[in-house]
Amino acid sequence: MNSFELLSALKRLGYLKKECGTLWWPRSGSFEVVIGAVLTQQAKWNSVEISLANLKNRSLLEPRALACADEYELGILIEKSGFKTQKASRLKKLARNIVNEFGDFEAFKQNVDREWLLAQKGIGLESADAILCYACLRPVMVMDSYTSRLLENFGYEFESYDEVAEWFYDGIFSSWEKVRALYDFDIDENTLFARFHGKIVEFCKDNSKGRRIDISALAEQ
Repeated sequence: MNSFELLSALKRLGYLKKECGTLWWPRSGSFEVVIGAVLTQQAKWNSVEISLANLKNRSLLEPRALACADEYELGILIEKSGFKTQKASRLKKLARNIVNEFGDFEAFKQNVDREWLLAQKGIGLESADAILCYACLRPVMVMDSYTSRLLENFGYEFESYDEVAEWFYDGIFSSWEKVRALYDFDIDENTLFARFHGKIVEFCKDNSKGRRIDISALAEQ
């Protein structure tokens, strides 16, 4: 199975099943995604949503406001997402760096690159790609733990995060016309990768038993 065949199988099974917007991640294209990408590390999304709601109530879902927030109070607002002291510090520093280097979120969206994100404290490959895909609307596929586990269950072994990404990009771009034919609208690369990632997450949540993922439904497609 290549990545195009995986995408096709997931679509035939009806994924995405939970529409949260065109790009799957709630409120894609906003600074809220940047915050969420940090808060969701080692946290359940339901808890992240509570933290985001608290920040929204204090008008802190904007880089300049977040950069000026009291760090202790920020920690209280995001407590449900765990590691409140560490995440509050990292969010505040990240917001400050965005303001200092880009000025505002729109300039950040247009000009930030993966190297800059990876240089920020607490931003790893998965978080960086989530920000690029869902906040900056770039054609990037997120390789999270669900993705790795799914491919492991198909017998694939990869040595690095970027090697997994290459597997996805090769299968999709070599079959791009077939990919487009799967949709009843003119899908772009960002939308495709955003939704593909969402399909994988939803399928794995529905079919996981510990680390094992039951792939029998995919294999039958």
